[in-house]
Amino acid sequence: MSSKIVPVIMAGGKGTRLWPLSRSAAPKQFLQFLGEHSLFQKTLQRVADPEWYTPAVIVTNAEFRFIVAEQARALEAPLSSILLEPIARNTAPALAAAAFAVLREYGEDAVMQVLASDHEIDAGEHYFNCIRIARETAKSGKLVTFGIQPTEPATGYGYIETGDDLETGAKTVARFVEKPNRERAEELLASGRYLWNSGMFMLPVGQFLAELLRFAPAVHDAAQRAIQETKHDLDFDRLDEAAFSQAPDISVDYAVFENTPDAAVVPSSFSWSDLGSWDSVWAIGEKDEQGNVVGENASVSNTRNSLVLSRDIHLAVHGLEDVAVIASEDAVYVGHLKDSQDVGKIVKRLALSAKTRPLTETHPTSYRPWGDVSSVLSGERFEVKRLHVRPGRKISLQKHHHRSEHWIVVRGTAEITVGGETRLLHENESVYIPQGVVHRLTNPGKIPLELIEVQTGSYLKDDDTVRLADEFGRT
Repeated sequence: MSSKIVPVIMAGGKGTRLWPLSRSAAPKQFLQFLGEHSLFQKTLQRVADPEWYTPAVIVTNAEFRFIVAEQARALEAPLSSILLEPIARNTAPALAAAAFAVLREYGEDAVMQVLASDHEIDAGEHYFNCIRIARETAKSGKLVTFGIQPTEPATGYGYIETGDDLETGAKTVARFVEKPNRERAEELLASGRYLWNSGMFMLPVGQFLAELLRFAPAVHDAAQRAIQETKHDLDFDRLDEAAFSQAPDISVDYAVFENTPDAAVVPSSFSWSDLGSWDSVWAIGEKDEQGNVVGENASVSNTRNSLVLSRDIHLAVHGLEDVAVIASEDAVYVGHLKDSQDVGKIVKRLALSAKTRPLTETHPTSYRPWGDVSSVLSGERFEVKRLHVRPGRKISLQKHHHRSEHWIVVRGTAEITVGGETRLLHENESVYIPQGVVHRLTNPGKIPLELIEVQTGSYLKDDDTVRLADEFGRT
């Protein structure tokens, strides 16, 4: 049996608990909160050592496929595959599909480590000692989860009651406990027998699939058929929708871990957070002398124990204490840190109105397979956007029925096709694309291409784009 671990990274979540930076179409795992890398990229970095790991398997949905590929490319991180879920079906079907993919590539003796892409972890010596214990325990025939040593009576996590000691250094699982209320959480903490359920696993692939077949055969069979009927698309593997949709919507905890007699847990005291609220982001951040965590686009004065972050505009905060002030390009959240668990209530209220619903769904900046595009200014019959096109990439050959476009090159060189004519545009040069005319934009250079695009017309939505040819397979 190979000693290398096959990492499986779950990157399909659409949580909005860190609104306004996190949106359903731009969730927290792909955002840079603190530091230069996203949580997803940090997860890739934790499995980058080829002495420990094979290239990673990523499980995500089609909406995030290009940002997954781009963020991995930016780190030069090799990937084994990117599995695209056609619909959301919880963790059991997702991990079952990943296990069948690993089985196909590495055999039934492989051991796979399941990681969430949106956790903050201190991957130091103790962390990798826990990984080693989990790997040896999985090789011995156990399905292993990681239990975090609790530091407070948290009510936002499930708990694991530990059982007997195992020779590897892990423990058996006595039982799983649902998220408790405050009083019950204090009792669990005082007992010394309970750990937080981290949602990370180390699984012997063959045995995991056997236990899945035993306790959740509908999940097993649907995932197996979905993998068998997978369609390869560019750098992605699309799970068959008809097969995958037959899987029950159930977590791997309910489907397998609460039923199998072979569950084990590795008690883990490394620093870990699921970053489920702004106060948890403040807790892990580097603080100044007044206890503030302040982002690059922010300044504070006479302020204590606060979190101040901005994606774009500069924030100046004065005379406040124990608050979170978070700004995206189009929204600002201000609230007490202790109340940041309630951000979801605000998001639900915003989602009720057609006027404010987009604030919960999309960012002004969105990612494309060729780069990114940001909305700068919009009004009646016009919109101004900023485009970044990566070297060697091109947008689709396309036309629009209801709008015209002006492109102005800010940086780099653009190869422009308008109608039947192709020419180069350099910095400070521009071109006009009339309504209905076929056009294309390419970056032929070795540096990123930046343009300003001005759209004018009666209808400016993306669904007015008619793609005639696209190297990324979009229609």
